Amino acid sequence: MPRLAFVEPKDATGEAANILATAPINIFKGLAAHPDVFAPFVTFMRSFDHATALTKVEKELVLLRAAEMRRCEYCVSAHTKIASGVGLDAARALDARRGKGGNAKEQALLDFTATVMKKDGFISDAELSAFRAAGFDDKAVIEVITAITLMTFTNLFNHVHQTAIDFPPVPAL
Repeated sequence: MPRLAFVEPKDATGEAANILATAPINIFKGLAAHPDVFAPFVTFMRSFDHATALTKVEKELVLLRAAEMRRCEYCVSAHTKIASGVGLDAARALDARRGKGGNAKEQALLDFTATVMKKDGFISDAELSAFRAAGFDDKAVIEVITAITLMTFTNLFNHVHQTAIDFPPVPAL
């Protein structure tokens, strides 16, 4: 049961109404209760969607790993569904949540994501070099940090709000 206020699409105004008209998902209904945070958050999220250092598949791998590490059932369910739309099947999404990549480059991406999260960004030169050696550049580093930032915000919001999951359920690890 949600613990914070939320806005139904029919009651939304301004930019929140525009966003909820196309994406009436429960997390957005909750965030819409604070329009001054919601609209800039969606802008930030969209800027990440348009960034190109990571592929759509790679972005979803990072988001799934981060959501799992933060134990956010809502985001894990949402991004498992979103990942299916960019070519990741349920088995690969589950592997990403476990930190297992489908190839060496994906493994480096998932390992880097986990390391940044576990070390709160205080990674070693060797860890950064290993990520670069896997074929990623500085823009990819920034996009991984962006994905972790997005997940941290949404995961914490969902934990406090107890956002009702409105995506197909996924197995717990």
